[in-house]
Amino acid sequence: MPKFAANLSMLFTEVPFLKRFESAANSGFDYIEYLFPYEWDASTLATLLKQHQLKQVLFNLPPGDWSAGERGIACLPDRKEEFKRGVDLALAYADTLGVSQLNCLAGLTPNITATGNKLTEYSRHWDTLHENIAYAASQLEQHHITLMLEPINSKVDMPGFFLDTLGKTKLLIKSLNLPNIKIQFDIYHMQIMQGDILRSIQENLELIGHIQFADCPGRHEPGTGELNFDRIFQVLDQINYSGWVSAEYIPQQNSQNSLSWFKTP
Repeated sequence: MPKFAANLSMLFTEVPFLKRFESAANSGFDYIEYLFPYEWDASTLATLLKQHQLKQVLFNLPPGDWSAGERGIACLPDRKEEFKRGVDLALAYADTLGVSQLNCLAGLTPNITATGNKLTEYSRHWDTLHENIAYAASQLEQHHITLMLEPINSKVDMPGFFLDTLGKTKLLIKSLNLPNIKIQFDIYHMQIMQGDILRSIQENLELIGHIQFADCPGRHEPGTGELNFDRIFQVLDQINYSGWVSAEYIPQQNSQNSLSWFKTP
């Protein structure tokens, strides 16, 4: 079976966040991730990981003002200095938590379709993203950390998200040609944007560094939508995918009842 991780931002929300580490461990998980650590002291989080014998595998760079609806700032031309400060902050947490992967959210770009020359505006955002990702990757490489880029669907969950297709993400990675940049392949988002999940994973295996999943539609646990996760997990084993596979879904009822897909060794 793949190396499964639990996303604590979505699973075990029946208890306060700092109690979710224990819930994940008691449910059989060895690996966890969550969106952002910045609300808590890094040493507190590290203590919980050690106490419950968990390894944290991922978190995101600072996304701007999440509560105000921002979903990343990497493509925003007027936020470059803030982005760099966010990279420094994320690295400080990653060093304390022992995390070897950080994900970068590109951000929303509603102004591209609202005002000005669309092609010019798009180019400005693309050039900014290219510059910021190059900077982040170079900083992370000094800490032996891989930078993940996640295409997120712009049809349902994040209208206006700049990096919304696998094709755009591959183009960016190949244009940068840096060794420590990989794709964070979210099965839910890619099913909405393009489908053909198994073929997409197999054809891009060398570029994929991390996988997340939820069923589609609905973003709930496996078995609630149209995807055959038994087959997906089987194929990941067959093609020798060696990264983590993280459950990033919203339980339809409660977390414990949603884990029928999870088979511990």
